[in-house]
Amino acid sequence: MKRLDGKSALITGAARGIGKAFAARYAAEGATVAIADINLAGAEQTATEIGSNAYAVALDVTDQASIDAAIATVEQTAGGLDILINNAALFDLAPTVEISRESWSRLFDINVGGTLFMLQAAAKSMIRRGRGGRIINMASQAGRRGEALVGVYCATKAAVISMTQSAGLDLIRHGINVNAISPGVVDGNHWDGVDALFARYEGLRPGEKKAAVGAAVPFGRMGTADDLTGMAVFLASPDADYIVAQTYNVDGGNWTS
Repeated sequence: MKRLDGKSALITGAARGIGKAFAARYAAEGATVAIADINLAGAEQTATEIGSNAYAVALDVTDQASIDAAIATVEQTAGGLDILINNAALFDLAPTVEISRESWSRLFDINVGGTLFMLQAAAKSMIRRGRGGRIINMASQAGRRGEALVGVYCATKAAVISMTQSAGLDLIRHGINVNAISPGVVDGNHWDGVDALFARYEGLRPGEKKAAVGAAVPFGRMGTADDLTGMAVFLASPDADYIVAQTYNVDGGNWTS
């Protein structure tokens, strides 16, 4: 028997990267997975690649109507929602004196507001169904401490960690376990953009920042999306029944508290 047999999951930002890796692993573990993304064409392509256990759902986490429609689609397609992974997020960086209100608002709207209101809609659905559920938020090592150029993103991920604690303590009475995963530096298309931003502000050559942060990881390399999937399966499985409001580092040893 597979670890997630018979479970229905929705993963935000799942058309590519970490979300896509989660979706593929969940499907392999027996779950039916909604590939939810603002890029519907990308979500449809990912669902096709994964196979019959996956289907695409259009989702803009900054739009409540879109959130509600995505939850309704999962209820109609899969009979209900058992697992939500709040993965959709946006990154930006700038020196403190150059942070714009636009960047601040955009990151908080997606990374914090999107996480909260997706969590809320999923919890309401799970409570109506009466079978409990699992909500997994994506935090970051950036939420564990500040970084000189990453003030806004760090603040959003610190908020996700705090929100995980509060929602976890509140929702466990409904049988809903809320926990989070805190990745370190994860290689992929996302980090190519991050590297370019650091190059702009630190006067580095393309690829130089990426190489340096990878070499600094105690494990000896940057993480990959697949490095995170084991924790995502564990937190959704019965093995995590007694785990509530926790944030787990999966970062190659970068952060140890």
